[in-house]
Parts: sequence; C-alpha cells; structure tokens
Amino acid sequence: MKLTPANLSAIAARVPVPGYGRSKLRAGIVHLGVGGFHRAHQAMYLDALFRESGAGGFAIVGVGVRPEDEPMRDALRGQSTLYTLVEKEADRPPRPRVIGSMIDYLFAPDDPEAVLTALTDPATRIVSLTITEGGYHLNQSTGEFEADAAVLAEVRDGARPTSTFGFLTEALARRRAAGIEPFTIMSCDNLPQNGRVAQRTLSAFAGLKDEGLGEWINREVSFPGSMVDRITPITSDLDRRRLFEEFGVEDSWPVVCEPFCQWVVEDRFPSGRPALERVGVQFVDDVEPYELMKLRLLNAGHQALCHLGYLAGYRFAHEVCRDPSFVRFVRAYMEEEATPTLEPVPGVDLPAYKTQLIERFSNPEISDTLARLCADASDRIPKFLLPVVHARLAAGEDVRRSALVVAGWATYAQGVDERGERIDVVDRRRTDLTNRAARQRTDPLAFLEDETLFGDLRHQPAFVEPYVKALDSLHSVGARATVEQWEGRL
Repeated sequence: MKLTPANLSAIAARVPVPGYGRSKLRAGIVHLGVGGFHRAHQAMYLDALFRESGAGGFAIVGVGVRPEDEPMRDALRGQSTLYTLVEKEADRPPRPRVIGSMIDYLFAPDDPEAVLTALTDPATRIVSLTITEGGYHLNQSTGEFEADAAVLAEVRDGARPTSTFGFLTEALARRRAAGIEPFTIMSCDNLPQNGRVAQRTLSAFAGLKDEGLGEWINREVSFPGSMVDRITPITSDLDRRRLFEEFGVEDSWPVVCEPFCQWVVEDRFPSGRPALERVGVQFVDDVEPYELMKLRLLNAGHQALCHLGYLAGYRFAHEVCRDPSFVRFVRAYMEEEATPTLEPVPGVDLPAYKTQLIERFSNPEISDTLARLCADASDRIPKFLLPVVHARLAAGEDVRRSALVVAGWATYAQGVDERGERIDVVDRRRTDLTNRAARQRTDPLAFLEDETLFGDLRHQPAFVEPYVKALDSLHSVGARATVEQWEGRL
C-alpha cells in the first residue's frame, strides 16, 4: 500500500501512524538540509511530541538547497511529506512507524522565492540545519570562515541566494527591514561548538554583503549549540523491500536507524520553542561537555574503525566489531587518549557510555557501511580526532593510537585496499588527498603537508614518530596485523 494520507487508516492496522490531525499543524520550524539523519532525529522527536500533545505550532517545513536534493523532493512530495522510520535492533523484529511532523518540502532550485517566503514568515521561529561539516566554509586548521569563489559570487550586489548561508542572509535582511523578530538558528551538525560556528559563518557571510547586517546578526540572532546522536545509515533497496514485504507499506524513501537517540540543546530560544523535554530532549545551559563526549568518542571512534577496517577487507561496522583486535584498539583509543581530554559530563556514566558505543557499532541490523563512515574524512577527522591529538600533545602525552588512525586514512586515500581492489575515495578534497597519498611511500610525511587540515603535526616528533611507524606497518604487514600488534607496541 502506497504511503499517502488517504491510506493512513489502512496502514495503521500494521504500522503506527500519526494520531494527531496533520491538517491542524502549523509551521514554526524551517529545516535546511533534509536527509536521513534529520528525519530519524529532530523530525522524530517532534512527531513524538505531537502524538503526546496533539497538534502544535512547530511543524517542519523542509528545504532542499542543493541540486542533489531533487530525489528527496520527489520522494517526499509524492507522499505528502510522510515517511516511515524503521528502528532496527539485533535479535528483535524491526519497528516501523509513520512520521508526520513535516508538513511541506521546498526545493530551492525550483523556487528560491518560496524558500525566502517561508523563512521570512513571522510564524517561523526556528531555522535548523543539517548541512554536514563541509557546508560551513571553515578552514579546518584555524576554524575560521573562508570565502571561496562561490561565496564571493553569491554576495555580489544583485546575486540571488543559492546556498544555505545565502538564504539565511537574505531572509534575515528582509526580516530586519520589515521589523520582524529574527528566528533562532540551531545547527544540528557534528561540529565542535556548532552554534558558535554557525554564528561565525553566518555573520561573516552576511558581513561580506552588508557589514551592518553581519553586526546585527551577531547582536540579535540566537545560535544555541546542540549535540545530536543517532546512527542512521543510508537507506538501501533491501530496506524498502523489507518494509513492503513485512509490513505492506510502499515508501519511496524510508529511514532506518538504531534504537538509541539523544539530543542535548542549549536553552536559548528567545522566540519560543516546542516543549521537547516532554519527549526526552535535554535542555541545558552548556552543551559542550556532551558535545565533546560524542565527537571524541563516538565520531572519532567511527574514524578509528572505518579506514583500518576497510583496508583489512571488512565492509560494515558490525563486521569490524566482531574482530576482537579492532575492538581492543578502539576501546583503548577511547580510554587512553580521548577520555583524558574530556571534562566531566553531567549525568553521564562514561564507562557505561563507552561500552554502549561498542554495542551500538556492533548492531548487525543497521548494516552501517564503512564506506559511509570513510566518506568526507577531511571534514571529519580534523574535527573529531585531531582535537584529541592536539590536546594530548600540549599535555606531553602519548598519541600513538590516534597516529595509527591518521595513517589508516592516509593509506585508504591511496585508493586501493590490501586485496588490490579499487577504493572509491569520496571527499571534496579527493584530488589533493590522493595525490599526496601517492607520494607517501617515498615521502612518509607527504599526506600531512596540508596545514589547513593538520596544522603543524608534521613538525611534531611525538606525532610523526608513531605515524611513520604505523604507515610502514600498514604497507608491510597490513591493517589487521598492525592493529593486532599495536597494543603490544605501546
């Protein structure tokens, strides 16, 4: 049965559907960058709130900004923005439910003015973002905003907005001119201090167009930080087929995810917010301890597994986690290198959290591909892992496990695994990465040359020594043998 509003009552016999009247929902949030994670996380929490409390004023208008978002446009519009969320857990049947908290989807390349109309509507009180780490125009080493050619073209007089920050700039300029209170901007991306990063990027972007507007944004717009967590792999054709065969629901683009979900947000919403604490969201004064815990343990833990695991011949996260050598290595990274860089996290039992992470990585039902985790490493490793390296080096402490992780990335970037099979390196810096990786057999430090990624690490003996040893070992005996021996070397 096709997932449509007309079929919901019939689908409800097999799958939970929204019990609230969607026609009574009112838009209050515009979300830029609708992908699997947003639909498994923020939209899910709002759906849960609406189920508990009935219709509300914070329904979502989704926005696709990039041309690549066209398939999402077609899938969601064909289902009146309904979709199925399927939680998958080892040794339990999948648990699907239909999510109804998104009430419209706009595709900016089709109609940019419609996006600006939604953003300037006084009812829009929150604009949330999942635009990935690379969408903030940051220098990976300094963390500062960098205006590339595309940004400079977009801020020219008369240019139409085409990017996330272009649309935000234009919308806030219109709201200021009309005397409409600015919306709150909430980043839900995996970035250290994501609220401050969003503020820094937007105010700098807007300042290139109108210096006074940039200053006004800095002064008047709230940017609460947030920590978001839920493993959400890419939806496969098998996921679609299983949903149809087991539950009779035909969904163009369902979302699959793990049962675990966490959202911690700084409570800074001057125009109001939904009462998401009623469905498990934590509102705090300072999100940084939670954020660093997640980035340096979960996200960096994924990086510790994915490149080395792929080189060793594994293709899924749960496969690597069946290998005791890899599990010992990742757990040792968490215990010995990452955890000492963290401050206490209120209300969190860190040893239990780390044990739970390994269990989550090991979930075979998720089938999270290592290729997904390896993608865009030039955006991920400098934000997730290298802060641990720099903190440890500053304290005069050992970074040999982190050095092996970076060496694994450098070896992966050569584009061939240990069986001679081609690796599709997915990264916006792919050409530079693969070119430097190709030189590292004769110049072991070639991969570290880009200071926008690595800073001065190639001049730090405490990092270079274990890195070169790790690189040599990966080339001579391979990833699995290196990981197996590494704890004995420490």
